[in-house]
Amino acid sequence: MKRYTHILFTALILASANLFAQDGIIITLEGQTTDISGQTHTMTAPSNATFDVPFHIENQTGETHQWVVTRYRVNVPNGWADGLCWGHSTDQFGGICYTSTQMNTNPWTTSSNPSFLFNILNGEYGKMKPQINPDDFVSGQAHYRYYISDAGVATYSDSVDLVIDFTASVNQIKDPVSVSIVPNPASDYIQISMTGIESASLKMVDVFGSTVLKENIGSTKKLNVSDFNSGIYFLVFDVPGRKSFTRKVIIRN
Repeated sequence: MKRYTHILFTALILASANLFAQDGIIITLEGQTTDISGQTHTMTAPSNATFDVPFHIENQTGETHQWVVTRYRVNVPNGWADGLCWGHSTDQFGGICYTSTQMNTNPWTTSSNPSFLFNILNGEYGKMKPQINPDDFVSGQAHYRYYISDAGVATYSDSVDLVIDFTASVNQIKDPVSVSIVPNPASDYIQISMTGIESASLKMVDVFGSTVLKENIGSTKKLNVSDFNSGIYFLVFDVPGRKSFTRKVIIRN
């Protein structure tokens, strides 16, 4: 099989839609069984809001691995943003999630800090969840490539391509949402109040990108934060049919 070093981003490699897959690594879309390692998954963006495309990266190599994921933007329209979550299949929070701000280089690789790595035993799998956020007014096709490699090893073991088609529409733009978070800074609780929407999925993320809380909330919600460590956190709101948005909250305990 062909293996690619991290520096071999030649024009030939970048033009290739499919890479050769390594025996023993199986890449599937969540809920499906077809191995698409080394291939391309093409889809239409469901809306202009942020959406997830979850993959399973299964280890059938006969050995234990500590994999990292490298995201390469092959061809992405201006204004689009993308994030990524990567973790063991048993991680109830979906692993470590990285924002588009953190993923500000191309290529970009998940952290190889030992505290962020995890073992994937033979027969186990990791969950890789790209989060794609199209620009409201920019139609086009985005092409991302995700490489799998062992931490500290300068060769890629496998890959999968993701191609997103999106058609912008002014009809998708809706009235802005107003969000109030009090008190902020907080020590015991925070009260979230929203106007313009009735419900949302809420994710609370610390400065390292780790998800510390997930909730489905209505227009108002009171959250107990008395057990959280002091620091800065980010509340990420996902609303069906809208772009996701983020608010910052400071916890002082």
